[in-house]
Amino acid sequence: MDLPLLVNLTSKAWSLKILALLHSGVPGRQAPLIAATNASRSSFASSLDHLVQLGLLEKNPGHGHPLRPEFRLTQKGVSAAAIAARIVEIAPEGDAFAVIRRSWTVPILALTASPKRFSVIKSGLGAITDRALSQSIGVLEERLWLTREIDVSQRSPFPTYQAVNAGRKINLVIGLDI
Repeated sequence: MDLPLLVNLTSKAWSLKILALLHSGVPGRQAPLIAATNASRSSFASSLDHLVQLGLLEKNPGHGHPLRPEFRLTQKGVSAAAIAARIVEIAPEGDAFAVIRRSWTVPILALTASPKRFSVIKSGLGAITDRALSQSIGVLEERLWLTREIDVSQRSPFPTYQAVNAGRKINLVIGLDI
């Protein structure tokens, strides 16, 4: 999965969970998906529409049987759903899943396989603000998914950030070579 798609995908709270559920065999109908996510209807609908716009889901063109799925994964969506399922498996519920649902968490972890400076992370993510990046890094440090070390090898010391623990597992699942 490329970074722009990952950033766009994680901009909606329930996108990863919906893809993971479809990958695991939950029928592509709204009622079972809403029940499995525990999302509000409006938040769920927004995430579902977002996945359709990204080309990862499509409305089922067939008519007929009431148990026929309303939505199905596209070719592009099948590979994204496999990655989403592995990410959600690392942090399936509770506080850990709440962190995964945040917009910038997964893209930040994707970029930090090796130690990266704040400015390098920011330039890799594009549209993120300094404040949003600082807050996201803080949350990831609290969860011990990201470590902050001070690099004193140069004249002016600077912090670097690297994914560890569950953050490293998520990084490996995504597998970006950046």
